[in-house]
Amino acid sequence: MERTRPKTHLLRATRREFLRAVGRVAGGIGLISVVTVRPTSATPDTMNKAIRGVIGEAPVRTGKITLDVPALVENGNAIPLSVSVDSPMTEAAYVRRVHVFNEKNPQPYVATFHFSPRSGRAKVSTRIRLADSQKLVAIAELSDGSFWSDSVDVVVTLAACLEEPR
Repeated sequence: MERTRPKTHLLRATRREFLRAVGRVAGGIGLISVVTVRPTSATPDTMNKAIRGVIGEAPVRTGKITLDVPALVENGNAIPLSVSVDSPMTEAAYVRRVHVFNEKNPQPYVATFHFSPRSGRAKVSTRIRLADSQKLVAIAELSDGSFWSDSVDVVVTLAACLEEPR
């Protein structure tokens, strides 16, 4: 049989009563956030806006950077992605940053990788999630202020990062 104590004063509450109260508050906060969250719309235009938000109006040329992603993947949950930039990586000429964008995920700005002449080479490998078949774009920012890009179309047969139930 459980002891009953007055719940009017928190200092006299049992540990069990305190944990129940904390659970109710946490559950209420979680319910509020679930109710108010809406999926973002993912379009090629949102990717282009994200790119312009990072590089401004600077011209982007094709070349010097290689985006290596499988063209066909069975599962969008963990897709291997590798980016490398052809650069001597010296004090005079090096890669500052590499930005990766995607076309149809809720967040088009995937990642930024920072480099310096001490990096030795401008290459990075990671895994990403993709919601659907889409285009990936990698943009390299060099020390001379120029931007170079590469893009790959990826076909995903089992999607991840879904915006809304299908």
